[in-house]
Amino acid sequence: MRPVLRFLVIGLFFVSAAARAEPSIPEPAGYRMSDYKAPTPATFDGATALTVAQAHALWAQKAAVFVDVLPQPPKPANLAPGTLWRDKPRFDIPGSIWLPDTGYGALAPVTEDYFRRGLAHVTDGDKGKSLVFYCLQHCWMSWNAAKRAKSLGYTHVLWYADGTEGWSEAGYPLKEQKPFPRP
Repeated sequence: MRPVLRFLVIGLFFVSAAARAEPSIPEPAGYRMSDYKAPTPATFDGATALTVAQAHALWAQKAAVFVDVLPQPPKPANLAPGTLWRDKPRFDIPGSIWLPDTGYGALAPVTEDYFRRGLAHVTDGDKGKSLVFYCLQHCWMSWNAAKRAKSLGYTHVLWYADGTEGWSEAGYPLKEQKPFPRP
């Protein structure tokens, strides 16, 4: 074997061995309370997270309700009087409901009620309806929201860990979304 090729083969072996040796991220017993944009587990409630292909198949068949929980950037408190403020547009999976700020580890009662109302609205009160939670890649907020939906009695809760970034990278469409109305 030529020296350069041998070096590449040995290098690839060590890189793949290092990747296999990386410990998996365990599912916490409770909600993730901080560092939401960090590596996430490969599972939710013991089941493997949806792949892009699986999420797309559910979406294409209209077999699940997709729930985006990415936070909505707040209006800065220190804006000069008279300054125009425009919300940053959110592009998510078409047909989704956007329930911003509902993926934090602890929710204020008004936000938890908003989450409950939003889910009841898109499921018509059917707690057996399939729900797919997502936000961005490596984001614990969708994992937290999926866990919260289970605690509210929803029985077919799925987690799509790759979020809109994985969806877009696969070439699937995104659509500008407005949040579900708040009280």
